[in-house]
Amino acid sequence: MSASPYDAIAELYDPWSRSVVEDVGFYVAEARKAGGSIVELGVGTGRIAVPIAETGTHVIGVDSSTGMIEACRRRAQAAGVNVDLRLGDFRDPPVDPAEGIQAVLCPFRSYLHLPNDSARRQALQSAHRLLPPGGGHLVFDVFEPKPDDIAETHGRWLEREPGIDERADWDEQARTLTLSVRGPAGATTTMTLAWISAAEWRRLIAETGFELEACYGWFDRSPYRGGEDMIFVARAA
Repeated sequence: MSASPYDAIAELYDPWSRSVVEDVGFYVAEARKAGGSIVELGVGTGRIAVPIAETGTHVIGVDSSTGMIEACRRRAQAAGVNVDLRLGDFRDPPVDPAEGIQAVLCPFRSYLHLPNDSARRQALQSAHRLLPPGGGHLVFDVFEPKPDDIAETHGRWLEREPGIDERADWDEQARTLTLSVRGPAGATTTMTLAWISAAEWRRLIAETGFELEACYGWFDRSPYRGGEDMIFVARAA
């Protein structure tokens, strides 16, 4: 597996994402509703996986970054819980359907790392393969930027957290975001994200064997009404 852009900022990731807390309770609740083992794709440093494991849920965490997996391992050990960590790709996660997975979670817009519909379809099909038909759920969040957000941030270094800057370079025609992050100790990385509309996500969800149960506009479960954020809950048909 090729190096992940997150390897360079594995130690910077938690301070960089310190303010992102609004999704934790939502995903913990979804994991508890699943009533069995769950897979988290893009487990990162365990920001969500560790609180889920603290409820007694068996969590398999998949990530393509060795640095992030090691950071998650330390976080889980410090919390006194176990997260079953595996190096792998969203499109073919190293999980066997026989492991009794009841939900697949992909928080913090991680599906935006998928560059095109072919990759998105492959990732959704892989999630479907892991779930029991008629009961297992896929839960993920993504976004579609609005023109004002693009105008306010394009091509500018902005301080995200004290001593941590990020720069967004948007390509509205290609629908890609090139995101750069730099920290105080010289840690830097650049990654490319790709977005699509809510309607396109709905189509892909249906094409890959899921039935959409909900599309929220925020983690308080308010309905999606065309804003930037989308949170999908889909059941494997």
